[in-house]
Amino acid sequence: MTPRTLSRLTRRGFATALVGLPRKGEAAIQGSFVDRTIEMGHRLRDGAKFALPKREERVPLVIVGGGCAGLCAAWKLLKRGYRDFVLLEMEEAAGGNARHGENEVSAYPWAAHYLPVPGAHAVEVRELCEEFGLLRDGQWDERHLCHSPQERLFLHGRWQEGIEPEIASTKRDHEQFRRFQQLIAEAAASGQYTIPMERGRAGAKQGSSSAERAKPTATPLDRMSFEQWLRAQGFDSAYLHWYCDYATRDDYGARASETSAWAGIHYFAAREPEEKGPLTWPEGNGWLVRKLMERVKPHVRTGQMVHRIERRGTGRRVWTAETRFDCDTVIFAAPTFLAPYLIEDGPKASPVPTSPWLVANLTLDRPPAERGHPLCWDNVLYGSKALGYVNANHQSLRTRPDRFVWTYYWALADGDPRAVRQTLLDRPWSHWRDLILNDLQRAHRDIRECVSRIDIMRQGHAMPRPVPGFLESKERKALAEQAGSLLYAHSDVSGLALFEEAQYRGYRASEKFLKRVGKA
Repeated sequence: MTPRTLSRLTRRGFATALVGLPRKGEAAIQGSFVDRTIEMGHRLRDGAKFALPKREERVPLVIVGGGCAGLCAAWKLLKRGYRDFVLLEMEEAAGGNARHGENEVSAYPWAAHYLPVPGAHAVEVRELCEEFGLLRDGQWDERHLCHSPQERLFLHGRWQEGIEPEIASTKRDHEQFRRFQQLIAEAAASGQYTIPMERGRAGAKQGSSSAERAKPTATPLDRMSFEQWLRAQGFDSAYLHWYCDYATRDDYGARASETSAWAGIHYFAAREPEEKGPLTWPEGNGWLVRKLMERVKPHVRTGQMVHRIERRGTGRRVWTAETRFDCDTVIFAAPTFLAPYLIEDGPKASPVPTSPWLVANLTLDRPPAERGHPLCWDNVLYGSKALGYVNANHQSLRTRPDRFVWTYYWALADGDPRAVRQTLLDRPWSHWRDLILNDLQRAHRDIRECVSRIDIMRQGHAMPRPVPGFLESKERKALAEQAGSLLYAHSDVSGLALFEEAQYRGYRASEKFLKRVGKA
């Protein structure tokens, strides 16, 4: 079924099209949903009434949201010697999309699972890496760099090394990949594609490289989709289109047909061409969260859902179920889709649409049968609606682990996001269990005999979706330029769900606050 066909399906049709039948007599597989705070978020959406808090507290600064942006904002404040603040997190554990879990087999991620080795523009990330012992005297600690083999692709009945399709590829396919890579290299050399994005010349000199001289018109890249740009360049290789579509689903949770061409090119052009790594751990970016929490934990209060933020003179008033905080400034590091429901004078709608995701951690009691290249860190199935799985045991020094945890990622990119979100909530755990196993069974015929448990996290608003027009969006720019008593700090402000963007936005907000109170 083509992506175009799927995009026309109703919510009911979407679910029906993906359902497969489990084998008769298969062994019982345990598991559950682990996203227990969905109901709390929906109370905000539905305008529920909250009880008045029992206590009041005065503090100059409140950081709302304990994901990477909020934690990095707190870390930066402490680095600058400022300690008079609290960070409020709705979940029982901080981390946001970098949260992790652990069982008797291994730690494992619930979303973000690696950090690309930062380039020259990402000076803040390099600073963090140096403090955490990842980078010493310009050398990366080999223990934290992803071990080999790193990537493989299941294609035409067997595994191949790397995720650029090679099996049955033609001379024409190879030529189009070569030309695509040349255009990306030119885009990278233009200096417009950097991480953080604000360090580049985003949109300032569009049309200056071959990658941006899209035919048949000179429409700025952010006003067309990545797929339109590919076709305008004469690319028609099915392998190349799949590869680019996989990239946008992987980083943005959206098809190439619904992703800004600027964002699509940024995915490839913003990274170092000869980068090592990436940096990764069994718990994914939960390792970074743990290191951040070691430094900022005294200021973090988990299980504190903020349900209202009001303007109060020149300052702000923040309400939770337990405490009312009166403060001078709020750094809003929570996802921006929550802002219309929380902030009295906030945006009327989220500046960027969001992508629904499903992440599952599968416990395997034995390895399944393999065909072709052996198990890697990242394992992708060509033509799958999902993104494949990461082996959480990959960094282990054990040569022959007998049990595994695989983290399976699925960006639900087909269909209207609102309808897909509802499907995500409506369908029982067993429905998603069967879809996951049916998908993996194409590459591992005996997968149902190997898996003993599948835990699933549903994320209705997992990340911002950089649709055409996002870069020049007035609403997005307004959040980025916000000053005064309310400062936005989530990676949504960039429109790109990257650790580096979250850290950059957290840093910027903390610097604005310090300047406001005369501590810069």
